[in-house]
Amino acid sequence: MQLVVARIGRAHGIKGEVTVEVRTDEPELRLGPGAVLATEPAGTGPLTIETGRVHSGRLLLRFEGVRDRTGAEALRNTLLIAEVDPEELPEDPEEFYDHQLIDLDVVLADGTEIGRITEISHLPSQDLFIVERPDGTEVMIPFVEEIVTEIDLEEQRAVISPPPGLIDESEAVIVSTRDASTRDEDGAGKGAE
Repeated sequence: MQLVVARIGRAHGIKGEVTVEVRTDEPELRLGPGAVLATEPAGTGPLTIETGRVHSGRLLLRFEGVRDRTGAEALRNTLLIAEVDPEELPEDPEEFYDHQLIDLDVVLADGTEIGRITEISHLPSQDLFIVERPDGTEVMIPFVEEIVTEIDLEEQRAVISPPPGLIDESEAVIVSTRDASTRDEDGAGKGAE
C-alpha cells in the first residue's frame, strides 16, 4: 500500500536541497537517507534521498542526482510516496495510519450511531475526521483525546464524547462575554480587585 509521506516545497540554497512538508508521524523512518520514494507526478521519480537535515525547524532533503537549485525547483509540489505493508502499525499504540481509520463507524459511548469516517483532514493544529452521517450530511470531528475517547480497530469503531453543539447544532451552548449580572457599577467583574 502507498502512503503520501511528504510534499516537496521550495529549493533551499544552490546545492539541490529542498524544503519538505512532512505528512508522516515517522519522518525518521520514511524520509531517511537511502529511502527510495515514488512520486506524484510519477514522471518525477522515483527519488532516492541522499541527505536530510533540519534547518530552522524545517526538514531539508537532497536527492541523488539533484545537484543545483534549478533541479531542486523542478521538484516543487511533488508528493513523496512510500510503500508500506498494510499490516504494519505505528510504533506508538496511540497513533494510527489514515487507512486504519477510514471507514470506521463513529458512535457515542452509549452506542448511538453518528456515521462513518470517510476522510481524514490534516490541519496544522489538529487532524479532523470527516464523518458521513446516515442522512448523507457530513460533520467534522476533531481527532483529539478529549473528543475521540477510543479507537477500536477490532470492532471497527471510533467512540466519541462530543461537546454540546458539535454533532447537533441545536444543542450548542452560547456563552456571552457581556453578562451584565456579573458586573458591578465600575464595570469590573465580581471578584475583580
